[in-house]
Amino acid sequence: MIYVKGEYIPRKWYNIVPDLPYFPPYKLPNGEEVREEHLYRIFPRECVKQEFSRERYIEIPEDLIEAYERIGRPTPLYRAKRLEKALRTPARIYYKREDLSPTGSHKTNTAIAQAYYAMKEGVKRLTTETGAGQWGSALAYSAAMMGIRALVFMVRVSYNQKPYRKYVMKMYGAEVVPSPSELTEFGRRLLKDNPDHPGSLGIAISEALEAALSDESTKYSLGSVLNHVLIHQSIIGQEAMEQLKSIEEEPDVLIGCVGGGSNFAGLTYPFIGKMLRKECKEMDVIAVEPVEVPSMTRGEYRYDHADTAAMTPLLKMFTLGYNFVPPPIYSGGLRYHGLAPSLSVLVNEGIVKPMAIDQKESFSAAKLFAETEGLIPAPETSHAIAAVIRRAVEDRESGREEVILFNYSGHGLLDLEGYRTVLAL
Repeated sequence: MIYVKGEYIPRKWYNIVPDLPYFPPYKLPNGEEVREEHLYRIFPRECVKQEFSRERYIEIPEDLIEAYERIGRPTPLYRAKRLEKALRTPARIYYKREDLSPTGSHKTNTAIAQAYYAMKEGVKRLTTETGAGQWGSALAYSAAMMGIRALVFMVRVSYNQKPYRKYVMKMYGAEVVPSPSELTEFGRRLLKDNPDHPGSLGIAISEALEAALSDESTKYSLGSVLNHVLIHQSIIGQEAMEQLKSIEEEPDVLIGCVGGGSNFAGLTYPFIGKMLRKECKEMDVIAVEPVEVPSMTRGEYRYDHADTAAMTPLLKMFTLGYNFVPPPIYSGGLRYHGLAPSLSVLVNEGIVKPMAIDQKESFSAAKLFAETEGLIPAPETSHAIAAVIRRAVEDRESGREEVILFNYSGHGLLDLEGYRTVLAL
């Protein structure tokens, strides 16, 4: 049941950086701070400008408002009444439906913006990496809508586990290759040492960067971690804030799954910003990662590269190390060694509380959600649902009547083989 839909689309993105207690600068290997001009060759200039912006709000171009309408914004807010009943909890659980975009996840919110700015700049091709395939699908769609070609390096283990994701990308006209690949010098070097290398997001980022830097008409597009990406995703939380306000609700708990941090930030940052500015009550903000890739709960907070070939600037973040190769869990979008620098600040300061949940518990939570709410979540999203269930059960035991809000970041209709394997369906 659609509990709230509304007609509100924000006209500005929200940038959390001005509200953070500090933000460590990006650095080059020689220790020099990264400046805008260092990134012009990699990203569209408007994205670079947003990356370094210290403005709290950034105007959304009118052309992009229309594009957001085409991808289904504003997305509805649902109340999980059947899940509440199954858990016998007094908590009221709400979820933001980001699975309704053309490619089934929140990723289109930034993909369409990055492709738009690339098109305006005259870029002919965008390269990128993808883990589960949701980001690659979003960029393939967005590039097609803006008349740009796309080259997607898909982590090899996901390329083999999730063939239908690559078919989606190809339907939109993208070229999709398993990473590590024979297309780049870095990929060829890794395959020479290990022809069966499973790949990682860090490796795929390196290959996408190498491909972009080797062609003057090509630039690189990123699906998470950096500020401009998280800024674009803030449309999620701003909509949710207005929708909850319309029914006189205010969240006590915010929950989202975390790989690099984009969907989590998209939902939570507008609320956290208000909390940091003392404009609302304190909330528990919970970031959920896989036990198998524990960058927040077991990683170190230090400067590290965002990619395996060490081509990127150094970012201060929670990291497992840029050489980390994750196990082949089915939550491909959460298999990343690092964490968005802005989210790393929030975790380091105790404003956001990290939690690690394993694949079996997450997938069991997804099955309960499907049985009660009628929706099959993405494996990544199932981690957030597992944390919601934990909290709702705690509320049942304590009698607390909390409002829990989480981001339903994507559907799992192309992930059924993973569910079949883990849950023995």
